[in-house]
Amino acid sequence: MLTTLLYLINMDFFNTRRTVRKYTSKVVDDALLQEMLEAAAHAPNTGNMQLYSVVVTRSEEGKRALAPAHFNQPSVMGCSVVLTFCADFNRFEHWCRVSDATPGYDNFQAFTWGMVDTALFAQQFCTIAEMHGLGCCYLGTTSYNAPQISEALGLPDRVVPVTTLTVGYPDGEAPLSYRLPIDGIVHSERYHDYTDGDIKSLYAGIEARDDSRHFVEENGKTSLAQVFTDVRYTKEANELFSKIYLDFIVSKGFKLP
Repeated sequence: MLTTLLYLINMDFFNTRRTVRKYTSKVVDDALLQEMLEAAAHAPNTGNMQLYSVVVTRSEEGKRALAPAHFNQPSVMGCSVVLTFCADFNRFEHWCRVSDATPGYDNFQAFTWGMVDTALFAQQFCTIAEMHGLGCCYLGTTSYNAPQISEALGLPDRVVPVTTLTVGYPDGEAPLSYRLPIDGIVHSERYHDYTDGDIKSLYAGIEARDDSRHFVEENGKTSLAQVFTDVRYTKEANELFSKIYLDFIVSKGFKLP
């Protein structure tokens, strides 16, 4: 009975999780932050190499240095702490060299390990923090302006920022984000492609929302999909930031195809 109750509580926690962008002035305690990071470091990773690091930014000066790289999103200055999660080969390769081992991790395959390890570490931290009553917001702008972030944080070669979390105590209740019906995501045994009708059915829910209709109207579009393709994530911007990030990764010592 107790196991069932705990299961239901946990499922409700995950089914109702929210991205929090507005925080109170309450500070996240150093000891709590350390405890959560230690627990997050037990996330799965490639070969137990732990190819990641995280830079903790608390000071107003540090946040101001990072804010422009994140397009001055209010959550950066408004949160208690900014966490920049990085793929880090600098530490592991240094250990290899002082141990008379020759590292061969300057390639695309190895870089994907670092990206995945970093994402798993960040998400485990995010879940732990939310279970402690904190709110978190991922900043996708990390890959847009990695060179500026690297400079602000003094990242050496072989260290690349992957994602950022703003963390703090929620100020009010954030809205619950829409998710596609699970039947549209899960495929049994093999991938089953979608018909036009399947797609229309899957996206009907999000298109019917008042906020979605508002986005369409205020941007002068005829569909929500156009808001994504023509306004929020345009081809031109994607190609620009792709080149910036790719060039930056190469500048950090990775030989990508």
